[in-house]
Amino acid sequence: MTKTTDLKPRMNHPVMTHPDAMQALQALGKAAHNAVVPLKTLTLVELRASQINGCSVCVDMHSRDLRKLGETDDRLFAVAAWRDNPSFDGAERAALALAEALTRISDRADAVPDDIWAEATRHYDEKALATLLIAIANINAWNRLNVGVRQVVGIWKG
Repeated sequence: MTKTTDLKPRMNHPVMTHPDAMQALQALGKAAHNAVVPLKTLTLVELRASQINGCSVCVDMHSRDLRKLGETDDRLFAVAAWRDNPSFDGAERAALALAEALTRISDRADAVPDDIWAEATRHYDEKALATLLIAIANINAWNRLNVGVRQVVGIWKG
């Protein structure tokens, strides 16, 4: 078992090795973080996908971001079990369900079942759905990079 003090990434982060990739991922993130979907909802989606993917860096970062946005501890603690918590509204639930489906695309034959898509379309128009899809794709890319190199929480903070 690795001791906490022994934690270190396997290599330099890929976006540091390929600055064009950093710019591309940041541009994708900027495209998703627009006023079409509330920032708190987007950040909840990023946190949930990061929890599923086991990306400790993004779980830490997005939890902190949500606190800065005024999110309560009760809701932060409940994101992983949002289905059983009444504090999430219908739009947030639809976004979280979509995030889970798109993050776990190999878990079922129909990665995004019609009922999940229909619920998302009840709360979001086409531009907002596009925003959610881009945000979910982006956070999954970041999660995979961080998990792949075993990026350690806090290293980026200097």
